[in-house]
Amino acid sequence: MNDPRETARQAAHILIEIEAVLFRPDEPFIFTSGRASPVYVDCRRIVSFPEARARLMDMGVDLLTRQAGGEAFDVIAGGETAGIPFAAWMAERFALPMVYVRKKPKGFGRNARIEGTFEPGARVLLVEDLATDGGSKLSFVEALREAGAVCAHAFVIFSYGIFPASIAELERQGVTLHALATWWDVLAAAEESGYLDAARIAAVRAFLADPEAWSAAHGGKAADG
Repeated sequence: MNDPRETARQAAHILIEIEAVLFRPDEPFIFTSGRASPVYVDCRRIVSFPEARARLMDMGVDLLTRQAGGEAFDVIAGGETAGIPFAAWMAERFALPMVYVRKKPKGFGRNARIEGTFEPGARVLLVEDLATDGGSKLSFVEALREAGAVCAHAFVIFSYGIFPASIAELERQGVTLHALATWWDVLAAAEESGYLDAARIAAVRAFLADPEAWSAAHGGKAADG
């Protein structure tokens, strides 16, 4: 599979089929940040669908091989907790060692954030399930770098794709984000399959065009903080 647009299209259809993405413009979701959203993605559902997860992981390997190179990594790292199973499946496909990164030091023993081991200078790919504002990615990357890794790439199954400042910040920190699909891809797939009616398509499109304004107009915060 060489066309990233077709990869995104197929990934989006898979996420819709297993109900990992939900559309509720009439009763918006309120996230922990306080932001209101007509859409919600739960990539943790993927672990319960063997065929879907295998296809997505194969797509991920193909994407990374094309965008980063077939021998770009020495170790695969999963971010606690949602990234751990996906990192394990990716590590198997790449035939590479795996580690995982804690959100915080565990508070006893070595008090480490990294579980597993790698050599100093190892090129580590960070794997998580999704990316919203990129904050957790930077925290995990910092922990890996403090442990001696070279971490210049992160992979997610799903990126919101509507907060450009987060991608810019990752790039400023020397990290390239690779994602199979975004909300724009999912919206196109939902429209293509007739999954949503015209009114819901319009509502979601309005959110994607200006998420902060949509949130403020639907009972949520206009921005984090």
